[in-house]
Amino acid sequence: MSPAATASNAPAAWVSTSASAFAPLWERQAEWARRMTMVREAQVFLYQSIFYIEFDAYGREMLAALLAAQRRGVRVQLIIDGFGQQLGGILMSRTDRRALSRALGELRHAGAVVTMYRPPRLLQRWLGGGHHVKIQVSEQGEAILSSGNITKSSFEGWNEYAVAVRGPVAPVLLESCRVIGGEVSEADVAHLRGQAASESADLALDYWICNPNLHQGVWGALGWRGPNALTDRMIAMVDGATRSLRVTSFYFKPTEPLMAAVLRAAARGVRVEVFHSHLDALPATDLAWIAAATGYGRLLDAGVRIYENRHGEHSKIVLVDDEWVACGSYNFEDAAHERLAEAMLESRDARMVAPARAIIEGLRRDPDLVAVTPDTVRQWPEAVRRRVRRYGRFKRWI
Repeated sequence: MSPAATASNAPAAWVSTSASAFAPLWERQAEWARRMTMVREAQVFLYQSIFYIEFDAYGREMLAALLAAQRRGVRVQLIIDGFGQQLGGILMSRTDRRALSRALGELRHAGAVVTMYRPPRLLQRWLGGGHHVKIQVSEQGEAILSSGNITKSSFEGWNEYAVAVRGPVAPVLLESCRVIGGEVSEADVAHLRGQAASESADLALDYWICNPNLHQGVWGALGWRGPNALTDRMIAMVDGATRSLRVTSFYFKPTEPLMAAVLRAAARGVRVEVFHSHLDALPATDLAWIAAATGYGRLLDAGVRIYENRHGEHSKIVLVDDEWVACGSYNFEDAAHERLAEAMLESRDARMVAPARAIIEGLRRDPDLVAVTPDTVRQWPEAVRRRVRRYGRFKRWI
């Protein structure tokens, strides 16, 4: 296959690679322990990209560990999305926002590179452009690609899914940090490649990444219709389903070409199931749920099964025919297509497919799961109907 370049200084949008080791991280504390172990054992370099960090117990522990790593000589780089951090700041008190700013300043003062990523064009920034890629990697050779943020919500609330990988895929993930504003050392990439060369890597996978902000003109997302290489791969994956298609996403409100692919799948007899978040999962606002609810009629009419999780579904898994899986950061939403950099790992290897299949089967037994039916929609209170009518027209932006 021929990868398509995303930018002159960036890795390909579609990279065929492999892993020498793979570990699924569905249990929340297992991912946290793995992340913290990587930071504490790093000796040379540690890169971490996140959408936002909250100044709660998890954020404080992570920032303290990064500072300790930098002070013992590790080259630490933290890439935070500016828009994501602004959104996350809404959840914090003014005192915590100031404390977080001081902690990041202390990390910079110690010599770490702390980047607050913002797209190059003013209108992109105004419209909420940024990066949504969550990667952590050190010189020890392991990389983590995750759906979650550094916040209590991701480790004690919502469902999240991360994978830990070793081998040739690790330097590919590291290189891709350039797409989201990272200053990636060629020596660090070479180090990981050298490590990978000594390991037997037989788990074939593809890595997809796209930052739409790098392809837009002065008007940013306004009037831009792509292509987005990652969205195109997602559509091809959905179009490849012959028996079943199961999707997890924070709130299921895909960009129209991807929605059309989902509806095509249902029309040809594919059993389509969507697992996403309930209205109650995001107390700060109901707008994300409303944006998803605007599509319920079309989905239910097509026979799509919709499930809402009361405690929050923030994982991003696409499982086709129980034989083909992708996971990473891409939510089924317009922002993932036209405003946010996203990344996904994809494979047909049973070692990567089986955990995703088990997760989906487990979700069906989750007591917090609520099935949405046509009767559910008919029974919405009039106040909910009014809000869906009023704000649903702005689905693209919420």
